[in-house]
Amino acid sequence: MLRVVDLAVERGERLILHGVSLSVQSGERLAIHGPSGCGKTTLLHAIAGLLPVHRGAIHVDDVDVTHVPAHRRGVGLVFQDNQLFPHFNVADNVSYALRVRGVSKRERNRVADEWLSRVGLDDFAHRETSDLSGGEAKRVALARTLAGTPRVVLLDEPLTGLDPLLHEQLLADLRNLFDHLGTTVVHVTHDRAEGSALCHRSIDLQSPPDSIP
Repeated sequence: MLRVVDLAVERGERLILHGVSLSVQSGERLAIHGPSGCGKTTLLHAIAGLLPVHRGAIHVDDVDVTHVPAHRRGVGLVFQDNQLFPHFNVADNVSYALRVRGVSKRERNRVADEWLSRVGLDDFAHRETSDLSGGEAKRVALARTLAGTPRVVLLDEPLTGLDPLLHEQLLADLRNLFDHLGTTVVHVTHDRAEGSALCHRSIDLQSPPDSIP
């Protein structure tokens, strides 16, 4: 479960988010829509612990994680541009969170193989990230996030830039995977049809006022 209460995020004198509150139940998928510049990505980064908050609180499974470091929040983020590590192969990308936790190489490889299979990339473990297509890179980014066993998954427009056929294929695969896992998801997208196809419900994020109250 995810709960955001009266969240405000600022950069200098500019208010990026103001008074944002939302609640996502365990296993629920929420789509967030809104115009460019309204703070959708900023909201995800704040929930993930990548940005400090000016005011408000973030709770994961009824625990206040507002000031908890990102790696201890139990929140996973799939970036719009994937942000795969170019100096790691596919398996090492997928198992990165386990490496940080000190998990053995053998176990990391097992988990990487398992998640690559779940996202339809069997036998991709030793591929270099530079050899991946756009769709394959997005699947690797998703596997990397899920391999860390997050309690909440944040998706920042993960299907942007794909051709229509691949977009629909990956959308269906995501829906089936999350249905099977029962994952709690917050999905940011400009595409309302995509949000409706993947998520149980949606909300609109409004642009904040010009100045800090």
